[in-house]
Amino acid sequence: MGSRRLLPAALLAVVLTALVVTPAVLVRQAGVGHHPAAPAPAGRWVGGWGTAQATAGRLPCRACTLRNAVHLSTGGTAVRVRLANTYGRHDVTVDHLTVALPAQPGTTAAATRPRAVTFRGATRVRVPAGGAVRSDPVPLDVGDGRDLLVSLHLPRGKRVAASYHPSAHQTNYLAAGDATTARVGPYHRTLTRWYLLAGVDVRTADARGTVLALGDSITDGTGSSTDADRRWPDLLADRMAALPPRRRLAVLNAGIAGNRLLRDGPPRSGIACLSRLRTDVPAGLGVRTVILLEGINDIQFDRGTTAVRLIAGYRTLVSRLHARGMRVIGATLLPYRGARAWTPAGDRTRVRVNSWIRTSGVFDAVLDADAALRDPLLPGRLAPGYDSGDHLHPSDSGYVALADAIDLTVLSSQERVG
Repeated sequence: MGSRRLLPAALLAVVLTALVVTPAVLVRQAGVGHHPAAPAPAGRWVGGWGTAQATAGRLPCRACTLRNAVHLSTGGTAVRVRLANTYGRHDVTVDHLTVALPAQPGTTAAATRPRAVTFRGATRVRVPAGGAVRSDPVPLDVGDGRDLLVSLHLPRGKRVAASYHPSAHQTNYLAAGDATTARVGPYHRTLTRWYLLAGVDVRTADARGTVLALGDSITDGTGSSTDADRRWPDLLADRMAALPPRRRLAVLNAGIAGNRLLRDGPPRSGIACLSRLRTDVPAGLGVRTVILLEGINDIQFDRGTTAVRLIAGYRTLVSRLHARGMRVIGATLLPYRGARAWTPAGDRTRVRVNSWIRTSGVFDAVLDADAALRDPLLPGRLAPGYDSGDHLHPSDSGYVALADAIDLTVLSSQERVG
């Protein structure tokens, strides 16, 4: 499908200049166990919460419980848990898993006795090396933007390397023994990783599908406040929740700090974005649209990265997503003057890439993140009020501006690719 603009080119240029102070810049261009035999609740499965695993590392304990806090993008009447061991070299056994609503946000205490989660009717499940498993549905009423506690018990055994997401920006908890059914529990240690946990699906009649944010640390939330759910995909989900049900979409976050478009980075940064679609763009959740914000790490850290190479990578990625029937919104790269790895040559590459993203017609729409967050006095850097302090990652206010720049009518459009 060719790109379509909401504004004539001349007027669009004026608007983009004004957007340094008015960031509206998404331009349309084209404990009760559940028996598996129980009746399925009404609605459809969408992505309530998700994360992208990046690497594998030794499990933090043996014969212990990990209580993970996750922030759901949409409400519903039932949940399913997805576990993955994408980068692990050994199978990992989880012998008890529960879900519960917290008594209040930011605590380990559950509001009621946690509910058991089963996998084909069994409470014990083996998560295969390089593979994933999805649980049976668990009836549970959850509201939009609610937190969920997901507790998993690891039995005694070798502390093998398991797959995890390194930068949760969320405090999770650890207890000795099996504390999965405890409302409060003896949780005595904290960690900011999500081991094995890949997603929580929600059964809902209120969201028509899922939008997935694919990117690097800016999508992952680096620079945002811990335990505050201020990543831009979280803030986008908050905006979605205010829409009528027929227009809402759930939101999944597949950002990995340090990730690159063209090649694998250091282990904690994950494999190249071009290779992540199989594992990080899940099927069966109605993913209609992917928002792609990726490429600044290629420019910063990979010598020889040119605008031509990045553009070829974008074309390949968009083609693969279009083949799966998904629309792709391309986000321009944020300014980063003053960041540790900034160079004049790198910034020239960024400017060329952004010009191509805006005008090529390859993407189904464009999110002009650059225009929304740049400094009007020095467009090559982030506006001071949007800068977390490292001149690369937005602050909480910057993430609000980025989420607000997305035109929800474009996301909820019925237009199809092709």
